[in-house]
Amino acid sequence: MTSPALFRRRYIPDELIPLKDDLLLVQEETLIITKWNTLHPRKDISHGVSAYFMDKGYKVSKIYDSNHRVVYWYCDMIQIKKDPNTNTIIFEDLLVDVILYEDGSIHIMDLNELSDALELKLVTQAEVAYALRTLDSLLKIIYQGKFHTLQTPILQAETNYSSSNI
Repeated sequence: MTSPALFRRRYIPDELIPLKDDLLLVQEETLIITKWNTLHPRKDISHGVSAYFMDKGYKVSKIYDSNHRVVYWYCDMIQIKKDPNTNTIIFEDLLVDVILYEDGSIHIMDLNELSDALELKLVTQAEVAYALRTLDSLLKIIYQGKFHTLQTPILQAETNYSSSNI
């Protein structure tokens, strides 16, 4: 299977970014896992590993600082646009995010941006409904104490990558 060209589409700000520097760790029909460095230098975070759960509509990322310490787990609500003719996948960020901190606290972010995007007609009503249903699905997993099921593929990919690069 040839690796697809991966892109991230954001609505606010409006941008389409090729993820050409991301290292593809896992490529399955419903799961892609990548290792990456931040696109722009930041003091708080440096790099991470992201799992795109393509059948579920979210991306779960383990975020590290420059000292390789976990800062938090970051979850994006996404929709997938595949083009088999060009072997590309666009991950569209539906603006709503969930951050899970190491102390167990949870922060839901950017619902205001989703509202703004709807008012500005950057997203459709159907996309907003999808984003909110996806958020609900993710929160149910978190509140039922099953977030580890989304972390496990990332942890396994990190272990496999580390042991193959020794």
